[in-house]
Amino acid sequence: QLQASGGGLVQTGGSLRLSCAASGRTFSNYFMGWLRQAPGKEREFVARIMWDTYYSHSVKGRFTISRDNAKNIMYLQMNSLKPEDTAVYYCAAGLAGVMTSPRAYDYWGQGTLVTVSS
Repeated sequence: QLQASGGGLVQTGGSLRLSCAASGRTFSNYFMGWLRQAPGKEREFVARIMWDTYYSHSVKGRFTISRDNAKNIMYLQMNSLKPEDTAVYYCAAGLAGVMTSPRAYDYWGQGTLVTVSS
């Protein structure tokens, strides 16, 4: 029901835009977020959007989350990418809970790999 896309290989300082297309249901009443998991690390919060937006400290000022409820699509614009941003990025949606915690999300996309070369 959530399909993430847009990942790829980019050099340090480059940009990518991830998309998350929802199908089968509307997520307009859900908070939605992007989380990522680097090799050997736990899944971590990146950004979320509901009535407002919130970012992790590590991406604030470089990433921008947005959503188009009419099209049921969410985006993550990633600028000034760093090698430490390398991870599988997941889009997710939830109804309740601490929105910075992966446990708050009920629906998950399959993930899209972002690799930032130095």
